[in-house]
Amino acid sequence: MDSVADGMFTVDREWNIIYFSQSAADIVGTTAAKAVGRKCWEVFRTEGCKGGNNENCVLRQCIDEDRKIVGRILMVEREDGVQVPVSVSAAPLKDHDGKVIGGVESFRDLSTAPGKRGGGKLPKGFCSRDANMLDILRILPQVAESEATVLLLGESGTGKEYFARAIHELSPRHKGPFVAVNCGALPEQLMESELFGYKAGAFTDARRDKPGRFQLADGGTILLDEIGDLPLTLQAKILRVLQERVFEPLGGITGVAADVRVIAATNRDLERMVAEGAFRQDLYFRLNVVRLTLPPLRERRGDIAPLVEAALKRRRQNGGKDIQGLSHEATRLLMAHPFPGNIRELENILEYACILCPGGLIQVEHLPADVRTCEHPGPRPAGASAPMTMEEIRHQAAVEAVERNGGNRNAACRELGISKDTLRRILGRADDTAPEPAS
Repeated sequence: MDSVADGMFTVDREWNIIYFSQSAADIVGTTAAKAVGRKCWEVFRTEGCKGGNNENCVLRQCIDEDRKIVGRILMVEREDGVQVPVSVSAAPLKDHDGKVIGGVESFRDLSTAPGKRGGGKLPKGFCSRDANMLDILRILPQVAESEATVLLLGESGTGKEYFARAIHELSPRHKGPFVAVNCGALPEQLMESELFGYKAGAFTDARRDKPGRFQLADGGTILLDEIGDLPLTLQAKILRVLQERVFEPLGGITGVAADVRVIAATNRDLERMVAEGAFRQDLYFRLNVVRLTLPPLRERRGDIAPLVEAALKRRRQNGGKDIQGLSHEATRLLMAHPFPGNIRELENILEYACILCPGGLIQVEHLPADVRTCEHPGPRPAGASAPMTMEEIRHQAAVEAVERNGGNRNAACRELGISKDTLRRILGRADDTAPEPAS
């Protein structure tokens, strides 16, 4: 087992580690001697390994449900504090009589891989239990290793620039510059010179050469954010860069080689813009090599809790107030909020709350007014006008997960990160506590 690249360890029914491979020790940053005999959550510090009672624990799920779990993405915190993304698979361990006596878990380090990958660690802060987001995370290292142009789609605030930076940091270009350009924030008359630079004498006051963003990104990555806002004239010049890997500064007479990887992002419907003639079809095809669509936060409400915990943890580590979490009522309101601004809005809400909260738990009065008064956007019980209770929110999330997975409750459990017993309990409890219909 020590010759296998993937880490592997086993636990008994009391969650004591009874075997720990050398590869596991290398990934976690410890030694097998220090790991054996300890509780598994003392070695693997993730949101699914706190205290041994977490329903999201992969080993607990496979042991309790007597089933295998394959390809769950988690973040492991090494002893030195570095977070490492791993792909986890687990199965129950049985004796000769078929009795479950423990569990075995293998995990693969996703931050490094064979080939020419840059070897940078996946940036901190990837918090997701959503199936669509996890699919993106699984392929992110392979996407980063390639030189392909990437098109990031999603609403404002879903994390497009964050993913662009992650692709750069995981790529062979990670030692080069990362340059982000907001195409929607540049005045049209200055956009060409900002992107491609200019030569001395190109216009009045151009007394010396000025490099553009493409030249500043040489050897690295450039993010063209809000590319849907580019005018058609500039779209043609971007197309030339992608086709010929060359550009001309304003006032220049010779081309400049563009040794740069292009990532484009937008919250606009480029296909519709192409149909309306507002975006070049040939440029769209050039950009649409690898397309990643980031889901809005309202479609992955199961991610709100880990995102909140990660944001508050960063604040505590940076010397902020000792804010431990949210009260039950504040959590209920936050889960009911529609989040039109997505993750960026969530971070702003938490920043506002942390300013007002003296410490301990964030209370309702610390939340912005629009969060305190919002109601859940989803279906409501007939005649209801008050915000949904936490039980109603859990029930609705469970029902929607089952529906999205075509009635497959096992798939719904994997998406929500809960066990079958928990799903059954949520659905059953909501049915048991539902009010009698009015006569």
